[in-house]
Amino acid sequence: MMMRVATFALSDQMISSALRVQSVMANEQVQESSGLKSEDFGGYGSGAGRVINLQVSVTRAQSYIDAAKLADSKVQVMYSAVGTMTDIITQLRTQLSAATTGSGTATASVVNYAQQALSQMDGLLNTQYNGEFVFGGASTSTTPVDLTSFATGTGSLTTADTSYYAGDGEIASVRVSDNQTVSYGVTADNSAFEQVMRVLKFVGNSTSLSASDISSALDLASSALDATSTVQAKLSTAAAQIESASASQSDYQSFAQTLSTDLSSVDVAAVTAQLSTYQAQLTASYSAIAKIQGLNLASYLR
Repeated sequence: MMMRVATFALSDQMISSALRVQSVMANEQVQESSGLKSEDFGGYGSGAGRVINLQVSVTRAQSYIDAAKLADSKVQVMYSAVGTMTDIITQLRTQLSAATTGSGTATASVVNYAQQALSQMDGLLNTQYNGEFVFGGASTSTTPVDLTSFATGTGSLTTADTSYYAGDGEIASVRVSDNQTVSYGVTADNSAFEQVMRVLKFVGNSTSLSASDISSALDLASSALDATSTVQAKLSTAAAQIESASASQSDYQSFAQTLSTDLSSVDVAAVTAQLSTYQAQLTASYSAIAKIQGLNLASYLR
């Protein structure tokens, strides 16, 4: 009786199965080395959109954090400068009070102090951070205060004078989230600073100070002190808002990064264990294929 051993179909089926296992192994070997489910978004299937959105959110949050950090640094510089201004006007009040006694020495001292303080105010209002003038509005590259013409004459204690200011009226602000913007800027022509400049100019350029002049200067100095303290308080509030918003963005960024990692990462230990199983399976498949392919009619008949 003639017999025919047909091994082709079985062999082809086993080879196809082995190749599928080999393909899965290759993919999991990449996952094991990278720790990611896929090297491109196509490998995430229906979850690709969520992963992309989360990664975009993380990047956007970082941009808000960076902007807030820069703005906060500017606010700190401005706060420090305004703090020095309050010290200046406080000292001026002290010296004006001393001059109320009518002492010539005390009067000369307060005039001399006012001249020096006016020059100091020039430097404070031209404060720079990272190469930008912080009290000049949007004109950050132009010196906002010039005393060349302002410092001549006594001017008036009752009439505002911002002729020293060369900046614009733009108030700096920073976007700290998709729906929140914090205004923090203050320009050198602010009423508080103008009052300081006005009283310093009057006192510093006076050849003599009458009791009435000293009294009026004291009143303006007191008003200037209250105003600069208010500016400083507003800067403090702005700094708190910026720092709070930045912290919220950091918290969200951490959450989004964790969720994105959970969606895109694999359990390396689990993948390694699966690879061992597939390796054993593939070895057995190749062994079986080799045995089947080694069969022939002659060996079967022996």
